[in-house]
Amino acid sequence: MDVTAPNAAPKVNRADAPNAILPLRVEDLLYEANGQRLIDNISFSLNAGPRTVILGPNGAGKSLLLRLCHGLIQPSAGTVTWRGANAAKHQAMVFQRPVLLRRSVLANVLYGLKLKGTPRAARAGIADDVLARTGLARFQDTPARLLSGGEQQKLALARAWALRPQVLFLDEPTSNLDPAATHAVESICQHMHDEGTRLIMTTHDLGQAKRIADEVLFIHKGRLLEHTPAAHFFETPASGEAAAFLRGDLRW
Repeated sequence: MDVTAPNAAPKVNRADAPNAILPLRVEDLLYEANGQRLIDNISFSLNAGPRTVILGPNGAGKSLLLRLCHGLIQPSAGTVTWRGANAAKHQAMVFQRPVLLRRSVLANVLYGLKLKGTPRAARAGIADDVLARTGLARFQDTPARLLSGGEQQKLALARAWALRPQVLFLDEPTSNLDPAATHAVESICQHMHDEGTRLIMTTHDLGQAKRIADEVLFIHKGRLLEHTPAAHFFETPASGEAAAFLRGDLRW
């Protein structure tokens, strides 16, 4: 199913907004747990615009890096710095397994708007809009737990979309979905990007990465080995580890 956007908001340059939170700067980031160094002195900067995909073998630290950037966990050392104040209010995250309330589809979206502080009078209109644009309007009174896996992930995205985040973190959002649901999720993400949301995503699907990525962060054993335009990464990887990963020879 293609996502419809008849009432799509015009694309805005959120980098120039008074409350802009980008660029994101990560400096000397370190994370240790149980005596193991899981993120090892990672530094990079992300500006507004490109779609970033984080790649690496299983256990490389991709999901952990997303959580550190989003502020869900604190680093052992190093810094994650946003340009603007109250950065947490202008970003959202969608997980591999959607985290949903045991309430209706509509209630899930409305609750997110309530937490953000959206005026009560505006919430219903925003919720109706994103549910229509994600193809979920007919399910608005359905308990979220009764949706299919693909529909639940679309609901997680609809809830994030309603917040109009400047940055959206996506952790393997289609790993458990069939091709049709994957296409729908990618379409929603593209619409959000078109409206000015900065996408930062992990995936294990190289085909998906090629479809989505403008730039790639490649991580291996907790270290950042490459930060490069996607075309360069897929055509001429700079590190032996990345070349092995693309061949399917590097899994851990």
